[in-house]
Amino acid sequence: MATDGTQNNTNDDDECPQEKTEEWVLTVLTVYILLIAVLGIVFNVFILMVFCLHKKACTVAEIYLSNLATADLVLMACLPFWAVNTANDYNWPFSHSLCQLVNQGIVMNAFCSIYFLVLVSMDRYVALVHPLSHSRMRRPKYAKLGCLLVWGLGLLLSVPTFVYRDMKYFPDRNATGCYLNYPNLTVNMLCEGMQIMFSFIIPIPIICFCTLKILRAVSSRLMEGLNCQKMERKATTLVLAVLLAFVICWVPFHFVRILAMLHDAKVLTGCGLQTVLDICRSIAVYIAFFNSVLNPILYVIVGKNFRTKVKELFRQGKGGGEEHVYMTSIRSSLMRSVNSDNI
Repeated sequence: MATDGTQNNTNDDDECPQEKTEEWVLTVLTVYILLIAVLGIVFNVFILMVFCLHKKACTVAEIYLSNLATADLVLMACLPFWAVNTANDYNWPFSHSLCQLVNQGIVMNAFCSIYFLVLVSMDRYVALVHPLSHSRMRRPKYAKLGCLLVWGLGLLLSVPTFVYRDMKYFPDRNATGCYLNYPNLTVNMLCEGMQIMFSFIIPIPIICFCTLKILRAVSSRLMEGLNCQKMERKATTLVLAVLLAFVICWVPFHFVRILAMLHDAKVLTGCGLQTVLDICRSIAVYIAFFNSVLNPILYVIVGKNFRTKVKELFRQGKGGGEEHVYMTSIRSSLMRSVNSDNI
C-alpha cells in the first residue's frame, strides 16, 4: 500500500522520468496532512473518552465503534511523519525502523478500520433482519473476541509492509526515499493482490449486502406499520451513515490502486498513464484518510445515542462533584457534633 507519494517498487532503470513535484503542491499536502492528523487525533480521543468514562457498559455496536475509533486514532497518529516527509519533497528524514513501523501502523489500522465496519454492518444485519434466531451472537464477549481477531488480522496483513519497506538514496532527486522495495514483480503482484483482496474485494460485498438487507428490513417494517425498537433504529441510522462515508472515501482509492497494479503488471502501459495514476493515488489516499476524521463527526451529528451518552457523562461528572461537596459537608457536621459532645 504505497500511499505516501513514493513508488510501490522503484527500479534503478525506470523507463519513465520522474517529474519534480511543485513546491506549492507539497505545501498544500503538508498542511492538509497535518490538519486531518490533528482533527483525527482530537476527535477520536474524545470519542474514546466518552465510551470509556461513561458509567454504563458499551453495547455490542459501541464495542465495535470504540475499536474503530482506536484504529482511526493510531492511523492519524502516524500521519505527522508523512507530513514531514512530504514537506521534505519525499526525503525521509527519520530512521529505517520508523520507515517500517510508521507505514506498518498505517496499513494495519487501515485494514482494522475496514473490518470493524464489516463487524458493525453484520451486527446491524443480525439485529434487524434476524433479531430472534441469531440473538445469541450479539453478546459483548463475542464482540470482544471478534475485535481481537480483527486486530490480529490487521497485524498479519501489514507484515509485507514491514518486511519490504526500505530506504534508498535517489541521486536524480537528491533524496532518501522510504518506499516499498519488492524483490521482483511476482512478489509485488502477490502482495498487492492480497491487500486488494482483503481490503476491498472481500469486505465491500459483505458491507453492501448487509446494508441492502438492513435498508430493506427497515423499509418493510415502516410500510407494515411496525416500529423498530428506538435504540436499534438510532444505532442503525448511525451505522448506515458511517458505512456510506466509508464507501465514498475508500472506493476511489481502491479503484486507483487496482489500475496501478495493472500498470505494474504491464497490462496498462504508458508514461502518461503512470503520471495520472501517481496524481490520482496521492489524491485518493488523502480522501480515504479523511474518513478517520469524518467518523467521529458522524457520531455526534447522527448518533443520538452517542449525544445522550455525552450529556449523561457531563451530568455524571457534575453530579460527582456535587456528591463530593455533599459528603464533605456531612463529614464537617459530624465532626462539629462530636467536638461539641466532647466539650
